[in-house]
Parts: sequence; structure tokens; C-alpha cells
Amino acid sequence: MTTVPPARTTRRHRARLLVPAALAVLVCTATTATASDSSPRTTAATVTSVRSHHEAAQKPKAMLDDWLRLWNGDYDRAPGIISPAFRVHAALLDGGDGSSIRGVDGLVAWITQTRAAFPDLRFTEQVAPLVDGRYASIRWTATGTYAGGFPGAKAEPGTVVTFTGTDTLRMRDGRFVEYWVNTDTLQLLTQLKAL
Repeated sequence: MTTVPPARTTRRHRARLLVPAALAVLVCTATTATASDSSPRTTAATVTSVRSHHEAAQKPKAMLDDWLRLWNGDYDRAPGIISPAFRVHAALLDGGDGSSIRGVDGLVAWITQTRAAFPDLRFTEQVAPLVDGRYASIRWTATGTYAGGFPGAKAEPGTVVTFTGTDTLRMRDGRFVEYWVNTDTLQLLTQLKAL
């Protein structure tokens, strides 16, 4: 049997303890370096992602702001937000379904016709818009002074009317391509004494 001097045993014992400790320090240092190296990229990616999401959410909101301006008579907004393939789904007062209203020119003509009876018609946002993917919806209130000429109306010109509605729009390539409108027509016709 060979005996190992005590000094050699102590050194081996210390080496067995130091090697795992040294490896642990190296691993921790490498992990910390990797984390600190990737943190700015991760943070930058996160900030970029948040910015992109915020900008994507802002675009439909800006489009809806322009939509209300369009209905308030700012027809120059139409080409920037309305697709040439734009279609309307609505129960019109003349019994139509809105399918004849197409594109920028069709929509502007319809808005102009609506505003003829209420030249100062003003649409305002009643409830903050809802945006879900390709769809945006806005609840509005319209107020205007009746100028006359509305079929069946017995209200005197100068009568102020207020009515509400909800517009739902489908977006594609930064423009509105489809429109569903739900207007409180009963409220409007009652004020115009057309019932």
C-alpha cells in the first residue's frame, strides 16, 4: 500500500473544489456576457415591435378621422382613404341596398346628396373607434340644420336635427374597401316629421 503525503492530498482536495468553482464562474461569466450582449437587441426588437404595433393601430385611427372629415364635407380626403373597389352595404331611404354606390366618385356623390338637405351637417365621434385586424368601427353623432327638400318631410327649413349611427369599414392596403352603415333613421325621420 502506498501512502500519499498529507500535503499532496490537500492539494488534490483543493483542486477538486476549485475546478468546479472555476467552471461555475466561467459559465456565469459567459451567460452574463451573452445576456448583456443580447439585451440591447432584445430591447431594440421589443421597442421596434411596440412601435410597429402602435403605428399600425394609429393608421386605422387616422383613416377614421379622415373618414369623419370626408362626411363633414372635406371631399379631398376621399382618394387617400377610399379604394377604387369601395362598396357600400346600407338600407337606403329609397329602398336601395347601397350596391350602386361604388368607388371614390360614388361615395362622394352620395355624401354630397346627403349634405344637400343638411348643408352644415357635422359628424362627431361618439364612442372611441374599435379596430380589429382589417375592420374598424366608429359610433358617431350627426347634427345639422334642415334646408328643405327631403322627400316627405314636414319639418320647417331651419329645424336642427341630431341622429346617431355606426360605421363599420373593412380596410385593405391602407384604404377602405367596404362599408356597412347602421343609422338611426327613425330618429331622423321623426325630427323631420316624415312619419
